[in-house]
Amino acid sequence: MKKCILSVVGRDKVGITAGVCAVLAECGVNILDITQTILQEFFTMIVLVDISTSGLDFNAIAERLEAHGESEGLEIHIQREEIFNAMHRI
Repeated sequence: MKKCILSVVGRDKVGITAGVCAVLAECGVNILDITQTILQEFFTMIVLVDISTSGLDFNAIAERLEAHGESEGLEIHIQREEIFNAMHRI
C-alpha cells in the first residue's frame, strides 16, 4: 500500500468533494479515509488515499490534482505518508 495525504482548501461552493473524488477515481486512486469541514466561508478537506491501485505514478496524480485545483480555484496538495510523518514527528 502506498498511502498519501491529500489536502484541499478553498472558498466553499457546491461540488468540491465530488470534483476531487472524480479526479481520484479517474486516476484509479482508492480513498481510505476522508474528513471535511467548513470554516466560515472556507472549505477544508483532508483525504487519506492509497495510490498503489493507480496505473499512474505519484507525480502524474499530483499534476492532475493540481490542474483540477487551479481550474476550480482550490489549493490541492498531495504528499506521501512517509514524508508527512517525518515532517510532523516531534
